[in-house]
Amino acid sequence: MADDTKKTGLDRKLISLDEPHEVRSWTESLGVTEAQLREAVKAVGHSVEAVRRYLADGKR
Repeated sequence: MADDTKKTGLDRKLISLDEPHEVRSWTESLGVTEAQLREAVKAVGHSVEAVRRYLADGKR
């Protein structure tokens, strides 16, 4: 079964790179490219807060 694109809560605390709509949503929300998003997740994991800190520290 496909992910429900309307889910909130825990879904908004973790970044999933498996679903195109999730990648698109996070790149728009964070103002980064898909490559930058994937690099950040690879560096710090799927936590939104960790990715935000990574990007804010100028690691992009």
